Amino acid sequence: MAWDQIVIRLGIATVVGLLLGMDRELRAISAGLRTHALVALSSAAITVSALDLQATGYPDSDPLRVVQGLAQAIGFIAAGIIFATRGQVKNVTTAANLWLAAALGIAAGAAQFRIVLVGFV
Repeated sequence: MAWDQIVIRLGIATVVGLLLGMDRELRAISAGLRTHALVALSSAAITVSALDLQATGYPDSDPLRVVQGLAQAIGFIAAGIIFATRGQVKNVTTAANLWLAAALGIAAGAAQFRIVLVGFV
């Protein structure tokens, strides 16, 4: 994969992650700008890597398994930040926001920019 494509895909993922994290940051929630940007960037980087491995001829590579693994991993992380106390459930919106950051990072890594745009809006 060409350098410019890598930079564009990872850059878009990072910017979208930053923008998603802005709401959390403004509300002084610990999972803010950096967390969302890192989730989106890492999801995009892993997706780009999987696609690049497939393109360079690794016979056992399967980018769809990578997407499945990312979804499972972010689900585990998101579940870990949700907690219940005194009959109230907390951090569900933050968990959903992180899930979205990962999903849009995957889409950016796969150059599915229409999905990124519609999902972000």
